[in-house]
Amino acid sequence: MKTIYDKALELHARHKGKLAVVSKVPLKTSEDLSMAYTPGVAQVCREIAKNSELAYDYTIKGNSVAVITDGSACLGLGNIGGLASLPVMEGKAMLMKELAGIDAFPICFQNSDSGVPALVNAIKLIAPMFGGINLEDIAAPKCFEVEEALQEIGIPVMHDDQHGTAISILSALLNACKVSGKKIQNLTVTINGAGAAGTAIVRMLRCLEMDSSYCSRVKEIFVCDTKGIIHRGREDLWENRWKYIISQETNHEKRKGGLKEALKGSDVFIGVSKGGVLPAEYIKGMAKKAFVFSMANPDPEILPDAAKKAGAYIVGTGRSDMPNQINNALAFPGIFRGCLDCRARTITHRMKVAAAHAIASCVPKPTVDRIVPSVFDRNVAKAVAEAVKKAAREDGVARI
Repeated sequence: MKTIYDKALELHARHKGKLAVVSKVPLKTSEDLSMAYTPGVAQVCREIAKNSELAYDYTIKGNSVAVITDGSACLGLGNIGGLASLPVMEGKAMLMKELAGIDAFPICFQNSDSGVPALVNAIKLIAPMFGGINLEDIAAPKCFEVEEALQEIGIPVMHDDQHGTAISILSALLNACKVSGKKIQNLTVTINGAGAAGTAIVRMLRCLEMDSSYCSRVKEIFVCDTKGIIHRGREDLWENRWKYIISQETNHEKRKGGLKEALKGSDVFIGVSKGGVLPAEYIKGMAKKAFVFSMANPDPEILPDAAKKAGAYIVGTGRSDMPNQINNALAFPGIFRGCLDCRARTITHRMKVAAAHAIASCVPKPTVDRIVPSVFDRNVAKAVAEAVKKAAREDGVARI
């Protein structure tokens, strides 16, 4: 019997990848050629040379996003390099097109061992041709430094492994609170994993309170890495700027120990680590009506049935074959659609929170087994795009 992996190989071989370039205009007559290419195209070039903003109107820039990786942290495969990561970037581009009508291009830099300045410079050189940059599968802490260095290039840049995950998690929390009767500002959250996704989730859940249109931030967060709970007294944190920041923003109780100790009394478990690391007995020490979001792929930190049996009230994973799939694809297509439509210069925190609320609103009556919409719900990207545009204009980062 063929496995999903066998079928995937056959699919990719049959189609020679998942993307193609299709012409938007006819090329059947000499006049067609003169309009689309020389001599007519020269006037388009002249106009863009005089006013670079016209590239949004006259070229693919206004509807294009570069999906960029160095292959240093591809899925659960590790550092496999840019070429081996190409199928994943093609898939990301395909989702952009199918869910939000965006022309996205996979760009894979092969030398994943190059430093941050080299990767940043390469991205800056190609950035003018695109309306947005989606960074993908770049290892931490390099991903933080690359994204930070690209924030002033004039187009939105987002590392989806960080922010797409955090936005999707927040949307799930909003609806889980509706179902359980809990309030997000009263939640105690334990996050297992302090890499790209874990760090972004901390920032999202600690920085929610901006104005009355957004919910308050959570009450407390505990973050565990491979050495246990992150706390201010750990000497190794001085070697990692990002974990040091986490230590300042979380664990105000100064709790020590491992995942078991972190979970005592927690309302929420968020796993962005690896499969099988959450024993069922740990869930029994959590608060009543606990939420367990075990997001590791392909194998979650704990399987839903085991989590439910241990007492979890709401369970979500990153898998499409299980209830409550909390997937980045709920977020990034609509975010970039909104950014392109208003020609955003950057992506602000308000835009991310607005995206999460928009995703949650697509499930008007959430239940234990349905706290997030389906990835295939075409209304999600539209709702997110509208919310992102509104927030971008409120923050003054939209060109139109």
